[in-house]
Amino acid sequence: MCSSLRIYGHILKTQFSTVQCISIRHLMRAIQIHQFGGPDVLQVNNVEVPEEKENEVLVQVKRCGINPVDVYIREGGFAVLPPLPIILGKEASGVVLRKGKNVTKFKEGDRVYCCLPWNGGYAENVVCSQDHTFTLSNKLSFSQGAGIYVPYFTAYRALVIKCQMKAGEKLLVHGASGGVGIAAVQLAKQKGLCVVGTAGTEAGLEVVKRAGADYVFNHREENHLKRAYEITDGKGFDVLFENMAHVNLGNDLMVLSQKARLAVVGSRNEVKIIPRHLIYSEAMIVGIKLSANTQEEMQEMGEFLLKGANEGWVNPIVDKEFDFDCAKEAHNLMISNRGARGKLIFKT
Repeated sequence: MCSSLRIYGHILKTQFSTVQCISIRHLMRAIQIHQFGGPDVLQVNNVEVPEEKENEVLVQVKRCGINPVDVYIREGGFAVLPPLPIILGKEASGVVLRKGKNVTKFKEGDRVYCCLPWNGGYAENVVCSQDHTFTLSNKLSFSQGAGIYVPYFTAYRALVIKCQMKAGEKLLVHGASGGVGIAAVQLAKQKGLCVVGTAGTEAGLEVVKRAGADYVFNHREENHLKRAYEITDGKGFDVLFENMAHVNLGNDLMVLSQKARLAVVGSRNEVKIIPRHLIYSEAMIVGIKLSANTQEEMQEMGEFLLKGANEGWVNPIVDKEFDFDCAKEAHNLMISNRGARGKLIFKT
């Protein structure tokens, strides 16, 4: 399928007139949607290279991250939908090509990653506010850099800012083998917690071990929560990081410690719970919205994660990379039931 798309893309490129070819330098390839729907609505098009404003940088994208939120937006199921057409993608890494006249934090040639609250990452170039652009450590590849913003900023907001995790506490990461789960495991271990992570396949469990989890369990096994709970000596988990609340939340409430904190990071549907479990434990459930970060919090995260990358514990694990022409395949894999085993990435 991907090879045929490449051939079709080549045919389109050869059909430009002489006049059009003069301005080809102003065009770039990007993955767009013009309507909401399944993976078939993803289109690789030639679009104009965006112009940076005075407080923005123009970045030549090397890699862009693929996230579940991209799928939710593409399907039309996200809480707030952008106007169409749109270039998807919340995060990208690359090199600064140009900068606006008021940009002081970066210069041309700097390695950076971009936090894109309004999308735009699935492209060969992207403009980004200097306040949403961060230095990419030389110890990380561009592929890893495209997996920092959504995973690590989400994990930081959930565990540090909202749940205020503490050294010595026990954390359960439900769905620890994807990009966000891996970030949660690494961050919690750096903060001195005992971390239990789950995954749905043997390959996923190996990824969670690589990320540093103290214990791993297959969440497709019926008794996995009971066995995980035994690690707490019957006291329950102090913090729980939930990526699939529509599947797990009801049972999560039964393995919490007194005054536990439960962060809901992802959910695809409604779920029923028994409120008395919350009453018994006096636990707190908090939803995590990445866009709620203040500028001060963003800067705090960027500095902390750069230090962590230089120290070696911020270490995104990449599962698979895709060409733009394989966008449909990439989105199909994102929503498949095969089990996560790291971050999915587009290469430009």
